[in-house]
Amino acid sequence: MRKRLLNILFWSIISAAFIGPGTIATAAKTGAGFGFSLLWALVFSTVACIVLQEAAARLSILSGKSLGNAIAERFRNKKGGWLVFVMVIGAIILGSAAYQTGNLLGAAQGIRIFHDIPTPALVLAIGAFAFVVLLFPNLKIVARLLGLLVVLMGIAFLTTAILIKPDMGNLIKGAMIPSFPEGSGLLLLGLVGTTVVPYNLFLGSGIADKKQRLVEMRWGVAVAVILGGIISMAVLVTGTSVEGTFSFLSLGKVLSDKLGGAAVWLFGFGLFAAGLSSAVTAPLASAITAKDIFGDRGQPEWQQKGIYFKLTWMLVLFTGLGFGMAGFKPIPAIIMAQAFNGFILPFVSVFLWMAINDKIFVRQKVNSAGGNLLFGLVVWVSLLLGSWNILRLFVNMGSQTDFVFNLVVILLMGFSLVLTLVIWRWFVKKRRF
Repeated sequence: MRKRLLNILFWSIISAAFIGPGTIATAAKTGAGFGFSLLWALVFSTVACIVLQEAAARLSILSGKSLGNAIAERFRNKKGGWLVFVMVIGAIILGSAAYQTGNLLGAAQGIRIFHDIPTPALVLAIGAFAFVVLLFPNLKIVARLLGLLVVLMGIAFLTTAILIKPDMGNLIKGAMIPSFPEGSGLLLLGLVGTTVVPYNLFLGSGIADKKQRLVEMRWGVAVAVILGGIISMAVLVTGTSVEGTFSFLSLGKVLSDKLGGAAVWLFGFGLFAAGLSSAVTAPLASAITAKDIFGDRGQPEWQQKGIYFKLTWMLVLFTGLGFGMAGFKPIPAIIMAQAFNGFILPFVSVFLWMAINDKIFVRQKVNSAGGNLLFGLVVWVSLLLGSWNILRLFVNMGSQTDFVFNLVVILLMGFSLVLTLVIWRWFVKKRRF
């Protein structure tokens, strides 16, 4: 039992990575605006995250190569391979550096909900904590520490959601029956996009213990990601208590009026824990990705104690720290990172789909027919999200009418579906399935 619990704590680093202030804000705002009607999107996102994370970890355990190693090996001497490396590193490192500001400011906001401490001082203290944790020489210690933080975060958000006493009939209906309320498109895509993120795949594959049995890995990944999904759902439920324009401060006031000061403390701590855990995982994921791609031949400078590994996570941490102490988010960098992610998420999903059906990588543990159907659905969604993020680089979709917005989404869904079917047919012709 102790070994199983430690395994879940270890893999909870995945939940720590995708449950950041951005996820909390998106889920709470969704609850405030649309009640329980989009809860099903978080259920789907959780399943999709499990499918991708299991595939990335399985690839690492069976082949002895992380996702980054496999990409480096496959594209190093290929024509245009340098473009793949630029996109991967751009998406992961630039994205992590841009989002790190939000992680630090979100953690600070969690404390400021119940105590008025100057933001720069809080950001500096949180950044210093992340710096100390990232200096730990053992990744298992870091992962389990973050896993413990996820458990505490989960207790805080779940307790808050239970205190609200939601209507269980509407909650179950929202979780089981897909619906598309008018004006919900942006938040719907946001719920999926903040859960299914590229750098988590490199992080999960990079930290996977090559000696771990598949059944142990699958148990740890599934339980940890489900825990993360439940936390996001609890935040959405908590958000349903807000009427009118959503903000963390307005949510804090509503919780205080309805449930008393204890609920405010619980939600504030949960937001703080979400920001703090993501402030550690974002730099760590960047360093692991860079190590796996550029240090795949075992160069000592790229190992965990090496100078290049440390410089990578320091770059991400200090970039976020600088912008956070200045009090603003680097919007242009975030937009560019989203565009890079628009390429890298479908690329990594398709590459994983190929790799886990390739006996060179995973020997006899290739996907079943049912597994490939489910993975194909996830690839379709990743292509949709990728197309959406690239489109947002050129068009402000938030300013479009509902008709234009819905038309664009339908066209992107059709385009993504056709592309998924083309990839599927190519696999069949190559006898991958």
